Amino acid sequence: MNNKSESEHRKDIIEICKRVYDQGWVASNDGNISVKLDNDSVLCTPTGMSKGYLTTDQLIKVDMHGNKLEGELRPSSEIKMHIEMYNSKPTVNAVVHAHPPTATGFAVAGIPLDQCILPEIIIAMGSIPLAPYGTPSTDELPDSVRKYLKDHNVFLLENHGALSIGEDVYKAYYRMESLELFAKINLVARQLGNVNLIDEQRVRELVDLRKDYFGIKSEYPGCRIDGKVIKEGVKDSGTSGAIGEKTIEITEGELVKLVSTIVNNLLDGK
Repeated sequence: MNNKSESEHRKDIIEICKRVYDQGWVASNDGNISVKLDNDSVLCTPTGMSKGYLTTDQLIKVDMHGNKLEGELRPSSEIKMHIEMYNSKPTVNAVVHAHPPTATGFAVAGIPLDQCILPEIIIAMGSIPLAPYGTPSTDELPDSVRKYLKDHNVFLLENHGALSIGEDVYKAYYRMESLELFAKINLVARQLGNVNLIDEQRVRELVDLRKDYFGIKSEYPGCRIDGKVIKEGVKDSGTSGAIGEKTIEITEGELVKLVSTIVNNLLDGK
């Protein structure tokens, strides 16, 4: 937690609300933003209100179960999703949920943004997973994101929108900004007929830069080249495309012995 006062956090949330609205990432009463004030309370946007016209006094304070502590309006209907982020990942102090059009288009199409395409994204995010659909305002939505929380800070929400988390509300917002730009570039490349992936060696160089030059210490989720997921310190993560899948290494002699045994068993009818 940083040392900002509650008043400063309120101003920060309103500033990000206006940016999200001005970017066209929300319409009408869409989206929600929150900041963790301390271990017992969260400041969040209210439900049923346009993010472009909120004021600091309209924000709601809730406890870590989503119960209202202060405020005249009702808290966001998706506060459960925010609290799940805070409870599951101690480094998270802010959550931004919006519907950036291009990124949401990928979410609706069921396409994760997980290919190794842009150096900046490879270094900063690795990949953006697609969390399965969950009904808004229910436990389904936080449940769908939970399994990606360890390695990721930005998520596509299937048929819904996008979610970003961060150490503060500006970091969460900037990650959403990077997501939408990445989605736009990806879409243009697809429309032009070719998405040119960075080769594995170059990706590994970027992964090394991530730790050695930029000092990013968090777990690296990896990005995908065709069916292979390129992760830090893993030379071959298989061809299934599943992030985190383990591989087995054997020597040439062991491989020859294994193949010989299999062939002999087949010949013997075993």
